[in-house]
Amino acid sequence: MSNRESAVKNIVEILTDMADPRPVFVTREPFDVDKLAMTQFPALLVTAGNEQREDHAMGGARRGVIDINIRGFVRSDGRAGFVQSVDEKRNDLIERIEEALNANRDRDLNAAQAATTRVSTIEVVDRTPPLGEFLLIAEVQYSFTKGAT
Repeated sequence: MSNRESAVKNIVEILTDMADPRPVFVTREPFDVDKLAMTQFPALLVTAGNEQREDHAMGGARRGVIDINIRGFVRSDGRAGFVQSVDEKRNDLIERIEEALNANRDRDLNAAQAATTRVSTIEVVDRTPPLGEFLLIAEVQYSFTKGAT
């Protein structure tokens, strides 16, 4: 399995198993958020994004930095009594995702691949309430041998 694929699969596993606020629906397949049931929120779409590669050392060692795109969707239920705004739900989920990713920054790649992860971008996407959306980009930097992925 390629390092790209290993990193994405690891992140999906981490996000599926994280503590509350835990996403109910985590997938790598695009979906129509307007067709999700209220019980499927929060929802996450995880995809491999752009990658930059460069020579790291002589002898075929290279370094890659892949963007893992995590698109998150929250929904405010508007119940009386305990009403959490879309912005609060979005912020809580973003913080929890970042904490979950930071708990294991090497993405379970072996030591020779020297991986590290950092959240590089958080972009809030304008949506009409009760839906909220964001794009979180996690950069995974890893080493590999020329010709390998």
